[in-house]
Amino acid sequence: MDSQQPSYDRLAKHYDFLSRLVFFKSQVRAQTDQLHYLKNCKNLLIVGGGTGWIIKDLNAVSVPIQITFVETSIKMIDLAKEVNTHHKLQFIHEDIENFKPDGKFDAILTPFLFDNFDDGKAEKVFTHLDGMLLKNAVWLYTDFRLDGKWWKKLLLKSMHLFFRLIKVVNIDSLPKTEQHFTKEGYQLLKQKFYYGGFIEGKTYQK
Repeated sequence: MDSQQPSYDRLAKHYDFLSRLVFFKSQVRAQTDQLHYLKNCKNLLIVGGGTGWIIKDLNAVSVPIQITFVETSIKMIDLAKEVNTHHKLQFIHEDIENFKPDGKFDAILTPFLFDNFDDGKAEKVFTHLDGMLLKNAVWLYTDFRLDGKWWKKLLLKSMHLFFRLIKVVNIDSLPKTEQHFTKEGYQLLKQKFYYGGFIEGKTYQK
């Protein structure tokens, strides 16, 4: 794995607690509200799944799914492996840009992934992920967003400062990801906002 990629090893045991302390259940609901789109999924790619708590919620999908879980933090993977599930799981400790799957996926989850990247990196990651998806695949996208309100800018700035101090990521803005979905012709099936609009959940279809 590229050592320069974001790794949340230092926060692994405390990440979910900190997330809920700041955002309550907003980050959770932004992800779980989309899971019904996976009812016919056979091969799912999760990129940046953190502690893997979402795997437990995926148990609501009765048909077994082959899940490939790609994460740069080995400590996050260790926690995710402890989650009980009836799905088949493969854990990959690697930078997503270096990951080369054997086949393609009919669904992908990228929970709060792109906010770790600048625009250049985000475009490269998007292109790489897009190439892994089958036609008509669904992309469950959740991340932060800005709309000009001062408190969102202040909160985002505080988050970036915190992550720079603990040497996780070193960016100061959110990448523009919507343009990539538009360029590649993805259809927006659903969009919903959380935490006063600071968090968004989008479901796209390729």
